[in-house]
Amino acid sequence: MEISNIASAATTMSEASVQQAASTAILKKALDISAENAMALIHAIPDNTATQNLPSHLGQHINTTA
Repeated sequence: MEISNIASAATTMSEASVQQAASTAILKKALDISAENAMALIHAIPDNTATQNLPSHLGQHINTTA
């Protein structure tokens, strides 16, 4: 095996490692952006409990029939 082949293989492996690290960084950034968007959507949901005039006992019992 010639030295140029060894150097070429090392360069190729190094480039693959850099590409994998870049892909991982991009994936992490995309996940962070998705998490931020999800939190923004959750916080955008209006709180309707204060505007409704429902009785306080509503939802505390389950009525069943057999």
